[in-house]
Amino acid sequence: MRKGILTKAIALAGVAGLALTGCSASGGGSTVENGDEADVTIAVFNGWDEGIAVSELWKHVLENEGYSVTLEYADPAPVFTGVADGDYDLTLDTWLPLTHASYVEEYGDNMVDLGAWNDEAALTIAVNEDAPITSLAELADNADQFNNQIIGIDPGAGLTKTTQEQVIPTYGLEDMEFVISSTPGMLSELESATAAGENIVVTLWRPHWAYDEYPIRDLEDPEGALGGAEGMHTYSSTDFGTTHPTAAQWLSNFKMDSETLYSLENAMFNENDTTDYGPIVEQWASENQEFVDGLTTE
Repeated sequence: MRKGILTKAIALAGVAGLALTGCSASGGGSTVENGDEADVTIAVFNGWDEGIAVSELWKHVLENEGYSVTLEYADPAPVFTGVADGDYDLTLDTWLPLTHASYVEEYGDNMVDLGAWNDEAALTIAVNEDAPITSLAELADNADQFNNQIIGIDPGAGLTKTTQEQVIPTYGLEDMEFVISSTPGMLSELESATAAGENIVVTLWRPHWAYDEYPIRDLEDPEGALGGAEGMHTYSSTDFGTTHPTAAQWLSNFKMDSETLYSLENAMFNENDTTDYGPIVEQWASENQEFVDGLTTE
């Protein structure tokens, strides 16, 4: 079980030697040598584990192709600002059409959508699996059984905004305290409550490793306040396709279903108590070599 939930900001320089010599760990000619610039900076949302997982995966893949990759962690607003300004090359965890719509509306003219790599994402409100209710429509009448609280995540998250502006008024939850903290804070509360056999209601999303780690389930949303399925998109700076044409093509072709993502997340966040993800991703890649090799097939 993963005990160290807090996610550290990681900015690791890649294998510069590979980039300089033009060698590729995959055995072919270096993509950098064939025209792409060597350095790639990927912006990652703090606490968004699916984004951390795929960013670490692409760091591994690109470094094996001769790039030098840096991961920069930040909250959504500075991530989108940085991609739009060209300070970051790309970010892999833009949720559309709902969660990050306001950021795309503001910065979209200065970014490029490289496409959705997963279209099975969804915002959720989750409870412990033995909770006394099954629907959001029942929550207001049973608020006292959940300590009269909804445990949320970051104040700038689209999920937080949707909960405030859609879920709470739709289901008459204004008398409940909406506790806005952070994703690690929410997960810590979730772990403590489920371990103690207590009722808890949290804002969450799929895909997320918490569904495999804790005894939880989603509350039904009969009014559709949380919206429907979303896609997780890769957005790049406007010049990334010119400076890194081959990498941009690979990322445009990238697809990863939820089961494969869960497998990677479990290896990174559940099975190992460390934030040194490089060796974990390398091991996972060796166990999923056919999938990983396909990421750099044009």
